[in-house]
This record gives sequence, C-alpha cells and structure tokens, in this order.
Amino acid sequence: MSRFDLVILDYDGVIADSELLNNQAMAEVLTGIGLPTTLDEALASYMGRRWLDCRPDIEARLGRSCPETTLGEWTRLCHERAATTLQPVSGATAFMANLTLPRCVASSSPPDWIALGLATMGVPLEHAGPIYSGAVHVTRGKPEPDLFLHAAREMGCDSDRTLVIEDSVAGVQAGVAAGMTVIGLLAGGHVRDGHGESLVEAGAHAVLPNYEAVRVYIDRPDR
Repeated sequence: MSRFDLVILDYDGVIADSELLNNQAMAEVLTGIGLPTTLDEALASYMGRRWLDCRPDIEARLGRSCPETTLGEWTRLCHERAATTLQPVSGATAFMANLTLPRCVASSSPPDWIALGLATMGVPLEHAGPIYSGAVHVTRGKPEPDLFLHAAREMGCDSDRTLVIEDSVAGVQAGVAAGMTVIGLLAGGHVRDGHGESLVEAGAHAVLPNYEAVRVYIDRPDR
C-alpha cells in the first residue's frame, strides 16, 4: 500500500524545463527598465514565486514603481519563446503517464502559462490532473503553504498523505509548511552547483536527481 494518497507537482522546473526560459526573460526585462539583472540573479531571487510577490522586491531594488508594461513584456517574451523552445523536464511525461496515484499541479504561474506549456509539450490534461494556480486560487503565494493546502483540500486528501515534487526553495518551504512530504527535484536545466543543498536547508525530505529516483521513492512500502 502506498504511503501517499496524492502527488502534487509544481510546474516550472518540475514538469516543464522552463526555469531558464522564464528567468532569462525576467533578467532581460528588468535590465530593460533600469535594473541590471543576470540570469543567475533572477534564478536566485524570483524562481518559484508569483509576480505579485516578486514585484515589491523588484521595486525596492529599482527605487521606484515598475512600469505598468513590465509584467506584460515578461509574459510576451515567455510565451513567444515557449512556442518554439519549451521542453519537458527529462522523465516528467513518462512519470505522469505511468503514475497510478491521484495527482494535480500546484504552481505559482498563471493557468494560461501552464495550459500553453502542457499543450506545447503534448502532455494530456489527465496526466497532469487538476491545475491550481497561486495567481488565482490563493491570496498568499509560495513560500506560504496556502496553495498546497488548497490543492490537497480540493483533491480530498490529508497533508500527511500528500507528496509534493518541487524544484525551488520557495516551493519546498511551502510544502514543508503545509505538513507534506517534499521531494526536491534536481532534473531541470536550471540546477546549479549547491542547489540541492539549498533545498535540503529549505526542509526537503529527499533531494533526488531524476524521475526514476522519484518513482523508487514513491514505491517504497508504507511503514
């Protein structure tokens, strides 16, 4: 019998290998409004978080309000590039196709970005399960636990029987705060030296290199 009744997957960096795409676009947009930002700086500061929560940090560094066009330009660049370059995280599509447990997606990203990516990558919606977005379903985003708690509640599952698969510090912190078991996944193209250690420090119960290791972790017998 499985130890889990539900698997919650983050989207960017867990299903879609999109963290480099997203954060390169963020770095370019911020540099364009007068806040020079590198890809690594964007990854360190904004990965896994909603625009709503990133904006105050950006404006504090910028020393003024963001132009109202900032979010739209970032969104435009991400969607434009995703149409031709977006790929799934290695092993993600097979993992979801073969997963026998209930599953859902809980991401900081807007639903249209997630839907675009799933369609672009050819992932059937039933393989991903219901989609819950920090942009529309909760007031507080990651690292607060609200989105994961909302997803588990909607799926009718208890936190202590829920497994979260995350790639960001904010996401791991959110899953831990929700009382769930959290895997820190290192399979995305954005993973840098020391990222696993950062996920451990954030509270991940396991840090795993790929989806085969995730499958083995899930298949361990209940104790």
